[in-house]
Amino acid sequence: MTDSTVLDAASTDAVIHDMTVLGMQARQASRLMMKAAGHAKAHALRAMAARLQANKEYLREENAKDLDHARKNQLAPAMIDRLTLSDKALNTMATGLLQIADMPDPIGSQTASTTRPNGMRVAQMRVPLGVIGIIYESRPNVTIDAAALCLKSGNAVILRGGSEALHSNLALGSIIQEGLADAALPAHAVQVVGTTDRAAVGQLITMTDYIDVIVPRGGKGLIARLSAEAKVPLIKHLDGNCHVYIDAAADLDKAHNVAVNAKTYRYGVCGAMETLLVHQDIAARILPRLAKTLGDKGVELRGCERTRALVASAIPATEEDWATEYLAPILAIRVVDSLDQAIEHIARWSSGHTESIVTESLPAATQFQREVDSSSVYINLPTCFADGFEYGLGAEIGISTNRLHARGPVGLEGLTTLKWVLTGEGQLRG
Repeated sequence: MTDSTVLDAASTDAVIHDMTVLGMQARQASRLMMKAAGHAKAHALRAMAARLQANKEYLREENAKDLDHARKNQLAPAMIDRLTLSDKALNTMATGLLQIADMPDPIGSQTASTTRPNGMRVAQMRVPLGVIGIIYESRPNVTIDAAALCLKSGNAVILRGGSEALHSNLALGSIIQEGLADAALPAHAVQVVGTTDRAAVGQLITMTDYIDVIVPRGGKGLIARLSAEAKVPLIKHLDGNCHVYIDAAADLDKAHNVAVNAKTYRYGVCGAMETLLVHQDIAARILPRLAKTLGDKGVELRGCERTRALVASAIPATEEDWATEYLAPILAIRVVDSLDQAIEHIARWSSGHTESIVTESLPAATQFQREVDSSSVYINLPTCFADGFEYGLGAEIGISTNRLHARGPVGLEGLTTLKWVLTGEGQLRG
């Protein structure tokens, strides 16, 4: 195995210097990746998958160092679970690499051209973003997933994982670089930052000469810090305060099942429902049943006055509850007068992530999808479908609530942009 270089974090100046070197190397590599052949990128991804399988023992040994440190520092069991490179996790990562390798290469594809009156043809071509910086916490699998997506989309990437996964990330970085070498692609197309110094993050998010976009994957604190300090554009969402609205025209069985799945599929995902809105005309028929099912699953209910009149176990909801992404077995419930009031509530409190309406009324469904301004808006589906794989993207690098460029789950296409390409036969502008 080759060893990834651990950066010297003795001083902030040293970190700034080393990060600048990484940026320069990434920029040079990005120019080569822009013209890399699709078969070469696929070969590199398959080589990485094979090396993951062949070096499981080495990877587990490096991962054990992080796990020992995590236990000594009394990290939460859930974080230790995310940190663990089990055989299942490694197999899943290898499978993901092979799936991305087999996906169509987006680079170089063109939109249908239009022909202008003078005969010149106008189209757009899909090209890489350039150099992407990814900052993430806890999960070493992100090192592989992010590298694979950036590589497939023709970008260079600098990966800065959390300090709790340093040994694991560096080990995975060596696997990645060997896969690049197998395909004769530039080694600096994927670089793992080898320091835990926070100054490295501060430098990465301000290197506008070398980094084209930053993708943060982590908790609200990390993303809030980057949003405040970054000079490089971010593809990000701050939180996922997602809503399900049960309309007056809802099928009650369908509504019950959608709402329960939206909340209890997994409490910690950004697409989990955090607020349930219910039309007043059906509240008495649906809320007691929902409360029983959710209560049996250990979900704490916080409701408005009309909700509490129907659900004795609900505690009073405050304005803070309408604004909160719980990521926990807690649900806020409000009974609303109308579809318009539900849309107004979402406009006031939503984080712009994912919302859903349950209804059998086509006019209500159409109005909801047109007027709710979130990155994903569903009809008769639980919000926990907010995931690139479920959208048919193959994989995702994160979910964006940005209005510009990528919005919603960000897959291969979200890591590219378009340039105009015009073709003529010598036409002159008169």
